[in-house]
Amino acid sequence: MSGQVMPCSPREIGALFLFEKLTPEQLGRLCAEGRVERFAPGPVYAEGDPATCFYVLIEGTVVLSRRVGGDDVEVTRTSQPGVYSGAMQAYIGDRVRQVYNNSMRVTEPTRFFVLPAGTFADIMHAWFPMAVHLLEGVFFGSKSAQRTIGQRERLLALGSLSAGLTHELNNPAAAAVRATATLRERVAKMRHKLGVISAGPFPREALVKLIEVQERTAEQVAKAPTLSPLEASDREDALGDWLDDHGIPDGWRLAPTFVQAGLDVDWLEQVAAAVDATILPGAIGWLNYTVETELLMDEIEDSTTRISQLVGAAKQYAQLDRAPFQHADVHELLDSTLLMLSGKIGKRIEVVKDYDRSLPRIPAYPAELNQVWTNLVDNAVSAINNTGGDGTLTVRTAREHDRLLVEFRDTGPGVPQEIRGRIFDPFFTTKPVGEGTGLGLDISWRIVVNKHHGTLQVESAPGDTRFQVLLPLTDPSDETPEEPS
Repeated sequence: MSGQVMPCSPREIGALFLFEKLTPEQLGRLCAEGRVERFAPGPVYAEGDPATCFYVLIEGTVVLSRRVGGDDVEVTRTSQPGVYSGAMQAYIGDRVRQVYNNSMRVTEPTRFFVLPAGTFADIMHAWFPMAVHLLEGVFFGSKSAQRTIGQRERLLALGSLSAGLTHELNNPAAAAVRATATLRERVAKMRHKLGVISAGPFPREALVKLIEVQERTAEQVAKAPTLSPLEASDREDALGDWLDDHGIPDGWRLAPTFVQAGLDVDWLEQVAAAVDATILPGAIGWLNYTVETELLMDEIEDSTTRISQLVGAAKQYAQLDRAPFQHADVHELLDSTLLMLSGKIGKRIEVVKDYDRSLPRIPAYPAELNQVWTNLVDNAVSAINNTGGDGTLTVRTAREHDRLLVEFRDTGPGVPQEIRGRIFDPFFTTKPVGEGTGLGLDISWRIVVNKHHGTLQVESAPGDTRFQVLLPLTDPSDETPEEPS
């Protein structure tokens, strides 16, 4: 966009604070190689376009905005003469991509001193060589520090997740090992009991009936109902009495196992009717081993299934063997993150999932969204722990017009009003030294806003803090998403 070129007065531009220390010769060069332009109300340049000019306001009103999702969000509005924008990093040259990092428009007829980007770079190097070296050091040093600390942030998160995953895997693995050892012992006793029964004076028909009872018993274990503690206690008493009445030794020890397997007095009556009274004690003992082996195999199956689920969650979380960009189910991503962080969340924090399962898959970078969920959950857990460790974390999904909402709500102390505007700034943290880098929310903001064209915002009051991520339900444009820097 170009305006009306007007005469350039060295005296006028020399009054601007950027140029007030320059010599008459330097001001003359500025006017000779630059120009004064008058713009009618409307756009001057657009974010993302090649940065060709450096603009200094002489008079009028400018508005600077940044693109967030599909909207231009105003970040600055000023009429202060001397404010500048445009190709401010031209002095770095081709080492960085030279584009406008915001959009500028004017709301009234406005005059600028305009300097071509190449001229601005030449003048900076010629007149301020030391300043250029310092600015380059600050620019590249900041970028390097952000990358280094960003990597450390990810490593810290990975270490925390690895510790939690190790803890979660250890429990079912240890249970499977214990159950396997006990199962081996029970099978050995069952073989011994079978040998005793087969060596006894029992007719073939009685043994056949015993085998049939064993099969029905195994089927019964698979259908065991879930009983309340009171129901289980009543059933144990009834089974214990029945076993005592029928001369079965250690009835009190057998009763809890039978109850766990879903067996009751009616089932025992069927067993007693199927076998001769002389072999009933041996039959009950043998069937007890059958029940125990079935329960132990169920425990091993549950434990190994749990291990498989944890490994699956880890793969889902890390998005191994998956395309970086895909249409993803946010609920799968949220569940894998919560599972990976369950050790850190602990048992004192209640996690409530308030999901709208009717929501469609969305175009996304799932591994990076998992990093966002990790940062937001970690902050919520830290906030709740600051109030004593008891609280609730609610994860909610919903449709908000043409976007998908993911909300993390915690019952912590809240974000004070005076720092609410700074929490997304890089290196800003309220955590103790050594516990946070101050990049978690900054990285999250850039992943959500720059890479997914969404928004990340916070609403907070004591006992009710909500971090809200809004993501487009469809591809926002044909543009390639910007990599978070």
